[in-house]
Amino acid sequence: MPAILPVSADLNERACFCQTCLSKKLAEKLTVLIANTPHDELLTLAERYRTPPNQQAVLQEHLDYSMENGLMVFSAWYHLKRGSCCGNGCRHCPYPS
Repeated sequence: MPAILPVSADLNERACFCQTCLSKKLAEKLTVLIANTPHDELLTLAERYRTPPNQQAVLQEHLDYSMENGLMVFSAWYHLKRGSCCGNGCRHCPYPS
């Protein structure tokens, strides 16, 4: 898992730390962060997690995408890591119109 946000004290002793549960918890926190943080700060944060051009991206379900009706739907976090808007009108595009 990428170290994006710290694990907070709101997780109790019985919290599940499997990859799926951590991805879902982190996705919830990223949604709040994205909604409440200026765009330029989000780009600065996401830049650290971009895949270098000569490497293939390793996508994390719940963080970078979700599956809907058998289709991969990219998240706002994925688009921020991408670094720019692709212009395709993506559902979760975080870039100003």
